[in-house]
Amino acid sequence: MQLPTRGSLLGHLAGVLALITMTALTLPAYSATPLKGNARLAIDRFLLSQTAGLPGKVVVTVDRPLSGDLPSCDAPEPFLPNGAHLWGRVSVGVRCNSNLPWTRYVSAYVAVLGTYYVAARPIDAGQALTPADGEAREGDLASLPRSVIVDPAQLNGMLAENRIASGAPIRRELLRGVPIVQQGQIIKVISQGPGFVVSTEGKAMTNAAVGAIVQVKIQGGQVLSGIVRSSGVIERSN
Repeated sequence: MQLPTRGSLLGHLAGVLALITMTALTLPAYSATPLKGNARLAIDRFLLSQTAGLPGKVVVTVDRPLSGDLPSCDAPEPFLPNGAHLWGRVSVGVRCNSNLPWTRYVSAYVAVLGTYYVAARPIDAGQALTPADGEAREGDLASLPRSVIVDPAQLNGMLAENRIASGAPIRRELLRGVPIVQQGQIIKVISQGPGFVVSTEGKAMTNAAVGAIVQVKIQGGQVLSGIVRSSGVIERSN
């Protein structure tokens, strides 16, 4: 067996070093060190206010750029670039309107810790679902599809479009509503507003599930639109 020469070893080492250098240059310019200073506090407050109402506990992590902490600023103003979504990895802009104004961008991660639902058992295509078909799990909703079911009541009156494996997250696009209104069916339409309720009857123009909007042709040929309620009544708001 021929042993490698000193020259070939040096050549191999140089190639490895070049590969490491090229890899480092392609990595994002952020470290795992958290950002410090009043800019960090301003970003935390901004992101927490912007994410109020998300279905879970929001935890914000703000990375420190490799260039270091942001310049000093008495009143840093965080903002979001156009089109940014406050979910998962996001870039946050920070603006300072001092005598020496500056704008910087930092990387942040918005985790949404909450409950979501997976299939408690294998679910066949076409199967009607109930809340018992879902099993609660805890996790970071930002790492899951945005359409994952977070309320078991969302399973009521739904059919599985495709087979869902046991333990798989249940997503809204995998479900469709069970029609409770049939095309041609005579149904009640309720119109309500401040201080009044008016009801009439008409013929449904399409099939519709709970929560769907359906058109109803009433006497005289007028067509009304309303939302299908679980009772089978069509509700219009004025």
